[in-house]
Amino acid sequence: MEFVQYAPKYRHSFIELNTAWIKNNFGSLEKEDIKTFEEIDREIAKGAMIFFAVENDTVLATCMTKPISEDTWEICKLATDIRYRGKGTGSRIFEKCMEYAVANNAKRLFILSSSTLKPALHIYQKYGFKEIKLDDYKYTRGDIAFEYIVGRL
Repeated sequence: MEFVQYAPKYRHSFIELNTAWIKNNFGSLEKEDIKTFEEIDREIAKGAMIFFAVENDTVLATCMTKPISEDTWEICKLATDIRYRGKGTGSRIFEKCMEYAVANNAKRLFILSSSTLKPALHIYQKYGFKEIKLDDYKYTRGDIAFEYIVGRL
């Protein structure tokens, strides 16, 4: 397995894996999901990066990280092909996003999620993210948020 950064040839895989994951877990996409998919190139141009775990030309997992303020980056759209779940691929691709954000001067990493996604919550906690409370969770399905302060143990 190799980890590769975004290239246009993987665009469809990013959208397809995330769409399948969201529909499987929540039934339908929200307007914020569609906006993210429509604005991939714009986000990349602003410094975002999408990583892909690829094996034999098949995308196994993907995850995006993007700047949301001067020193805060969001990690979002973590999705693993259902055939490869439970093999650590999601954790490894998530770690790539963390490394990229920190290498690009992130001081704080942010995640918005759903409390029903136990495997994802495990990944966040495994990497040292702590739950925070928000006034607005942005997505209907979003009811939990996490942050990681770079350099804080």
